[in-house]
Amino acid sequence: MSLNLMADRAAKLFSRCFGHAPQWIVAAPGRVNLIGEHTDYNDGFALPMAIERYTLIAGGPNARREVTLHSVTTGETANFSVRAGIERGQPAWSNYVRGVIACFPHKGGKPTGFDAVIDSTLPYGGGLASSAALEVAAATLLEAMNQRTFDPLEKALLCQRAEHEFAGVPCGIMDQFTSILARENQALLLDCRSRTTTPVPMTDLSVSVVIINTNVRHSLAEGEYAKRRSQCETAARALKVPALRDATLATLEAARGEMDSITFRRARHVISENERTLQAAQALQASDWPVVGQLMRDSHTSLRDDYEVSCPELDAVVDIVQSIGKNGGVIGCRMTGGGFGGCAVCLVKADAVAGLIRAVDGTYEKRTGRQAAIFSSRPAAGARILK
Repeated sequence: MSLNLMADRAAKLFSRCFGHAPQWIVAAPGRVNLIGEHTDYNDGFALPMAIERYTLIAGGPNARREVTLHSVTTGETANFSVRAGIERGQPAWSNYVRGVIACFPHKGGKPTGFDAVIDSTLPYGGGLASSAALEVAAATLLEAMNQRTFDPLEKALLCQRAEHEFAGVPCGIMDQFTSILARENQALLLDCRSRTTTPVPMTDLSVSVVIINTNVRHSLAEGEYAKRRSQCETAARALKVPALRDATLATLEAARGEMDSITFRRARHVISENERTLQAAQALQASDWPVVGQLMRDSHTSLRDDYEVSCPELDAVVDIVQSIGKNGGVIGCRMTGGGFGGCAVCLVKADAVAGLIRAVDGTYEKRTGRQAAIFSSRPAAGARILK
């Protein structure tokens, strides 16, 4: 669904819910990470791009000093006061918006009430940054309401803080940064230490980005994400470096006796993934597709075996796509996102996309008993105010 159609649908629903047209409509894209997984909170490198799937919010002010949020996706409505301090509450997805409101420096120092309809074409829990898109859309709405524009880094940090404090996920900054700063037809090489981005053109129309949703929903707040982050911090202390970004595979091997085998493998993934990401950015720029494909395959193996964040369904998708092979137009495939479910990302020759979709559709269901959702996307632009 195009953004214009989404905006029309949200505006009509807002009018039905609240009796008048919305004053603002904003949108923020999700993202797919081509390579560079679980590196962002280790001060490392990632290579994401925004996708043509969005979270959109239609909003308007009210005089009640309350916020009412209606989700088209879940059919749920959240209502809470902004007269006093904002606290966590139900439904759970509302905490992403509550957190942004609580962290936002409002005009006059106090948040005002508003009504909103939230619509999204992003799968929740699919590893495509649906939570970051909701946070960034909420922050963009508040920018419009307060007639101010944040520096992109300041805005990303605000959204990250909201996720830490209200959703309980100690995420890195990649998702929020991408949703804000992404550009059409470009991936972003993100340096998570300096928080700078280098655009990597993706203008070759002969290659498509295909995203395969396993329809296994992950829940990063249940502790595995935080556990991996803690293990990385333990490894960095053993290596006597500020973060794993500062280590090499040689220094890790030399310090193998300073950590248990699990911590060693977690560190090996992060260190090798940083190397793969920098190599992939160069290869992508040069359209060196065999190198890009091999780096993607190596990334999935490392995430599966060393970082242990894949799952049988993700492994099945990657295995099916890899079996189609170069003769079937496949360049590379890997899991993307936090893991434990969600999506795989594939680079595929554009004229082979339809055949790949047919092959994955039937085989995946036979192997797992689930149906996959498959779509392709060009690199999209970041968050924007539509009205």
